[in-house]
Amino acid sequence: MKKTLIVYGSTTGNCQEYAEKIAQQLGVNEVKNVADVDADMLSAYDNLLLETSTWGAGELQDDWYDGVETLKSTNLKGKTIALFGCGDASGYSDTFCGGMSVLYNAVKDSGAKIIGQVDADSYTYDDSESVVDGKFVGLAIDSSEDEDVIDNRIESWTASIKSEL
Repeated sequence: MKKTLIVYGSTTGNCQEYAEKIAQQLGVNEVKNVADVDADMLSAYDNLLLETSTWGAGELQDDWYDGVETLKSTNLKGKTIALFGCGDASGYSDTFCGGMSVLYNAVKDSGAKIIGQVDADSYTYDDSESVVDGKFVGLAIDSSEDEDVIDNRIESWTASIKSEL
C-alpha cells in the first residue's frame, strides 16, 4: 500500500471512532483530525481517505469548512481519494450523509482518482446529495444502525478499496 492518510472531522467522537476502525482494517497508521492538517501534509501522501459527519440540513462538520479550502489549495492530481461519511438516517433521512457531497465536490475535478463508491440500495433514507448515479460517493455510515451493521459495512468497504491504495 502506498503512503496513506486518513483525515476526519468529528464533533461527538463517532467519526474519529469510524476513522480508527477503517485505519485498523487497512493497516494505516496515519489518522489525523482535519483541524491538524495543511496542504503540505496532504501533498506528502499518495492516498487520502476523507471523512465528515453531516449536521443540520446536510452540512459539513465544523472543522471541515477550513479543511475544504485546504483541499482546494492542494495539488491532488494523481492521488487516490476515498470518501466516507456518517449521518443519521432515522433523524435526518432527507439529508442523509449530505456533508460527504461537499468533500466530493471539492475533489472531483482535482485530477485525483476517486474510489470507494457504495450502492445506495442497501440503505433506508429519503434523500442524499451524496448519491450520484445510484451510488454514494463513498461509504455512508448510518450511526442509527446497529454496531454490527456498521462494522460489516466498514469491513466490506475496506476490503473493496484496499487493492487500489
